[in-house]
Amino acid sequence: MRTCSIFPTVGTVVLLFLLAALTVEAEYMKYKDRKQPTNTRIKDLMSRMTLSEKIGQMVQLDRTVATAEIMRDYSIGSILSGGGSVPRPQATPVEWINMVNDFQKGSLSSRLGIPMIYGIDAVHGHNNVYKATVFPHNVGLGATRDPDLVKRIGAATALEVRATGIDYVFAPCIAVCRDPRWGRCFESYSEDPRVVIQMTEIIPGLQGDIPADSPKGVPYVGGRNKVAACAKHFVGDGGTTNGINENNTVIDRHGLLSIHMPGYYHSIIKGVSTIMVSYSSWNGLKMHANRDLVTSFLKDTLKFRGFVISDWQGIDRITSPPHANYSYSVLAGVNAGIDMFMLPFNHTDFIDILTGYVNNNIVPMSRIDDAVRRILRVKFTMGLFENPLADQNFVDQLGSQAHRDLAREAVRKSLVLLKNREDEQGAILPLSKNASRILVAGTHANNLGYQCGGWTITWQGLDGNNHSTGTTILSGITSAVDKNTQVLFSENPDSVFLESNKPFDYAIVVVGETPYAETFGDSMNLTLSEPGPNIIRKVCGAVKCVVVIVSGRPIVIEPYLDEIYGLVAAWLPGTEGQGVADVLFGDYGFNGTLPRTWFRNVDQLPMNFGDSNYDPLFSFGYGLTT
Repeated sequence: MRTCSIFPTVGTVVLLFLLAALTVEAEYMKYKDRKQPTNTRIKDLMSRMTLSEKIGQMVQLDRTVATAEIMRDYSIGSILSGGGSVPRPQATPVEWINMVNDFQKGSLSSRLGIPMIYGIDAVHGHNNVYKATVFPHNVGLGATRDPDLVKRIGAATALEVRATGIDYVFAPCIAVCRDPRWGRCFESYSEDPRVVIQMTEIIPGLQGDIPADSPKGVPYVGGRNKVAACAKHFVGDGGTTNGINENNTVIDRHGLLSIHMPGYYHSIIKGVSTIMVSYSSWNGLKMHANRDLVTSFLKDTLKFRGFVISDWQGIDRITSPPHANYSYSVLAGVNAGIDMFMLPFNHTDFIDILTGYVNNNIVPMSRIDDAVRRILRVKFTMGLFENPLADQNFVDQLGSQAHRDLAREAVRKSLVLLKNREDEQGAILPLSKNASRILVAGTHANNLGYQCGGWTITWQGLDGNNHSTGTTILSGITSAVDKNTQVLFSENPDSVFLESNKPFDYAIVVVGETPYAETFGDSMNLTLSEPGPNIIRKVCGAVKCVVVIVSGRPIVIEPYLDEIYGLVAAWLPGTEGQGVADVLFGDYGFNGTLPRTWFRNVDQLPMNFGDSNYDPLFSFGYGLTT
């Protein structure tokens, strides 16, 4: 009897186990089955999700406050690295991958195993990461008028981002900067929406070419060598009064749609995965609270099917001062149509407030479902449910020679020749490589940090050559000239230095703006950083000189123009300074044209091509060739 009683028990256990396994397989099959249509998978997964799991998907946290346990317990949808937020200074790609995967394992261990998406500001290459290739900032790319180049830069950036295990970038910025006093003007390709439209080719570079039969507005990411992109900042961020960051854009609807909106039409057609809302207001209404534009226009009229994300603490800034009435801000942001919230620190407050609104029928469940459906659509499109963990297949892509060569090409094509004076010996540019002795001077000649500008390694950028790898403009010059040419460098030479070392065949003076980002770059005077003006006067007063301006925008230059033989706008060229020398010495010609108007003085601003009062120093589209 005793022996017999054991067998039914074992058999029963086995049978129950098999039944349970079959039940689990059947239950999880649809949303985990890559053969199912995306909409079927979304519908199946959402039918299983609780309200708390849905709201968790709407949260994005900074890596500094996230843990694997928080990701698991709250079903958090996304993590980001803010500007300069890194595992450690000079972290290797493998260290980045391990960090991302640790967070992802937390997400995968949650009840439904929904993978998180990891975002970062890769706005001119993978710019937060040590040894990454840093491309010219957008204003320089706008000067190239070369959409194919920008697409190739997008593809290279995607590979470098994937090298660190990251799958989502907050780029491109498709702002149309209408006033160079704005501190983000270097993030804008042009004052002209037609140029910005051209440059949206970076999106298929980042994400892959959208299939011909893809429905309009549906996001697309074409494999593990691509990343989800983010068009930003919706909408009118580049049109604020006096160029003040996060301020008010005063313009009628026709102006908004014809100047600031076209880049979004084209981004959506190209399958952009996400769109970030602007801190700014339109005619007094904060964009983060603008249901008419975010929901009625972007989602309903333009048929955008990706997700809408807030900017960093974007809903906090709906009120003045920020965070003054957070409950109201949550309600306003959710009802406006924002789907994911870059909080990025306190998830519990947001979750508790929004949960209360839903439970009390203040926010309809349909609004939550719309947000989660969009977030899941992007995640399924990216293949995250099949391949949630990063591997090391792309580690060798970070800072690769092929990418540095591409960045050098971009530098060459971005340079705009503004002046090329001729004398009895001909035009000064291109410069002779066979000179006997030349002088290189200026604060920006031997400074990789200044070359790269803001959003490089840190949010605000850095000073010096020790923070990443690349080639300074000075190094490029030294490599370009004949081995017998003597190159003397003095950052700020005094009259004694100039007198004691003459004669010089010519001088190259490299000056400009020091790095900044966002509000820290707002400027009402747009002057050269000191001691730039003094260096120009001293050197160009004593030696025939070419001045190279390293800046994120046009700056006041007219007072020095008479003393200058050659004038070059180099924008913020990034890590490959040799590209500047390539063109200065004639290995390649100057072909860049101004992506924005170069004003005479700030009293003229704002002044854009086509304005009735248009009287620039150099007009939009200007650029001499060699």
